[in-house]
Amino acid sequence: MAYKISEDCTACGTCIDECPVGAIFPGDIYSIDPEMCTDCGTCADACPTGAINPE
Repeated sequence: MAYKISEDCTACGTCIDECPVGAIFPGDIYSIDPEMCTDCGTCADACPTGAINPE
């Protein structure tokens, strides 16, 4: 099960640096490629707004 970024995302960039497989992509609201996501949860732990959760 991949993680998903909600509209609570502030595009701070913290999660991009934490993702070990490079599955997170920038934008007004960042996105996670579900095909690349390994469900490690590192991005969710790093997110200061709690915008990243399991799908």
